[in-house]
Amino acid sequence: MKKQKQAYIFALSAIACWSTIGSAFKLSLRYLDPLPLLLLSSGVACLILLTITLLQGKLFLLRKVTLKNLLASSLLGLLNPFLYYMVLLKAYNLLPAQEAGTLNYIWPLVLVLLSIPLLKQPISPWSIAAIMLSFLGILVISTHGRPWSFSFSNPTGVCLAVGSAFFWALYWIFNMKDAREAVTKLFLNFCFGFLYTAVAVLVTGGYSLPAWQGLLAATYLGFFEMGITFVLWLSALEYSSTTAKVSNLIYLSPFLSLIIIRFALGETILLSTVAGLTMIVGGIVLQQYLKR
Repeated sequence: MKKQKQAYIFALSAIACWSTIGSAFKLSLRYLDPLPLLLLSSGVACLILLTITLLQGKLFLLRKVTLKNLLASSLLGLLNPFLYYMVLLKAYNLLPAQEAGTLNYIWPLVLVLLSIPLLKQPISPWSIAAIMLSFLGILVISTHGRPWSFSFSNPTGVCLAVGSAFFWALYWIFNMKDAREAVTKLFLNFCFGFLYTAVAVLVTGGYSLPAWQGLLAATYLGFFEMGITFVLWLSALEYSSTTAKVSNLIYLSPFLSLIIIRFALGETILLSTVAGLTMIVGGIVLQQYLKR
């Protein structure tokens, strides 16, 4: 029971951190463009993950890295953090935080869809119905409650927010096939992501020294979104007697995020956002229930 309580503490701590991220993204983009923001925050994440690796006594694992491991991390780092956060940050630039954050939350459904061709997993008609419920939620959010009009608030932003979920789902599919130790693997992935971002910044000439607010924002994202929060969640899964006991808590995050967005950014939370998010989460929960 003591280990289970620790699992809940780790899980709720991770959820609390992730619930602030929508607001943090939007505030950060007031001071930095997406590429420089990703460069700084992924650099901070690399330092945090290296420190955790050192404190956990796992630094020796980095000396055992093979060429195959580096090639795997080069692919994973391309998907996350580089492509995933690059696309997601651009979506936050174009959409209100409540829309970008909730639309990105469809990644568990995208994971199911991509698992059909990539992992050869079957899918039932009821699972398809659950997925359709979630995608109806996307329409409700992106059309501000007028799903049959197909009049999107910002078509480019909607495509980017939904597209980021595809990169995240692909990352987790390939990550599941990689049996390396989680934290050291994540560190190497972020090192490659940082390098890709640095090259992109150099090519575009898009870097300039940010104000202190931008540095603080990037540090916050690197620490709480990309760094320590993943380790907290992995610890929760490790300590829990079953993954279901903590994994279901993740559905608190998008609703808590809306509350924080309301007070941190002053956005008026639309009824259509809450309704659409409920449809998305309902479809995910139903899909998982049907799978079990």
